[in-house]
Amino acid sequence: MKSTTKAHLGLLGTNLFFAINLSAVKYLTGNNFMQPFGMNLVRVGVSVILFWLLFLMKPVKVKIDKADWPRIILCALTGVAINQMLFLKGLSLTYSIHAVLLMLTTPILITIIAAWLLKEKINIYKVAGLALGISGAVVLITAHKSSGLGDNVLLGDILVIINAVSYAIYFIIVKPLMLKYNPVNIIRWVFTIGLVMILPFGWGEFTAINWSSFGLTEYTLLGLIVIAGTFLAYLFNVYGIKVLGASVAGAYMYSQPVFAAIIAMIFLHEGLELYKIIAALLIFTGVYLSNRQKKDG
Repeated sequence: MKSTTKAHLGLLGTNLFFAINLSAVKYLTGNNFMQPFGMNLVRVGVSVILFWLLFLMKPVKVKIDKADWPRIILCALTGVAINQMLFLKGLSLTYSIHAVLLMLTTPILITIIAAWLLKEKINIYKVAGLALGISGAVVLITAHKSSGLGDNVLLGDILVIINAVSYAIYFIIVKPLMLKYNPVNIIRWVFTIGLVMILPFGWGEFTAINWSSFGLTEYTLLGLIVIAGTFLAYLFNVYGIKVLGASVAGAYMYSQPVFAAIIAMIFLHEGLELYKIIAALLIFTGVYLSNRQKKDG
């Protein structure tokens, strides 16, 4: 099999894993098998072990400059602590379709934050993309009907948006580190430091988990969340970017809502109401314009 074919399959798998991850989190938290912060502690903790095992299997001696450690710590705060804790908490309160669509605003947020921090120019495409993306998010958080697994949807949507902002900041500040060092080495330290940060918040919920209540289904879903949705998804994404480039890898992001909607409708019985379709069109168009301005501007 050609490396390009493997890369395409890897990127498709990454986004499928993420979509499955959404419904798996909803099932485990919605049925009170685990609480969000406790689940996040398991997710990050196991990922740290796997990243260190990967490093020990193929050790790379890389000395990180002292001047870069504050940036790595900030990456751990924005990319693991704030990002992942708020995402899982928000997802436990809102619909999985809401969560994945709101996360799609991340490229728009990256454009705006980069313009603020890096003084990049804003043209008409950026303004239009931002306006449409915000409009789509507003439609989602104001037009929902709270019921069933969707209780406290508004709070969940807000937490997912804060998570998206945090991830956008992480994406910008981690980029220089990824260019300077081996990406897997950086993410290993980001996850390790992030684990220390989330430990006080997740320990209580982790110790409260009743593992005896877990059956094959619950352990399988947790395995998908931890291994497929976090560890493998990251490695596949890195491989896809290396072989095909960031733009191609980014394009696969648009498959997430499709996978997430299908899985959520089948297994969680979430509806695909008109307002969700309208919000999706607004956000998709906003992200498209943001990407287009990068090429034209």
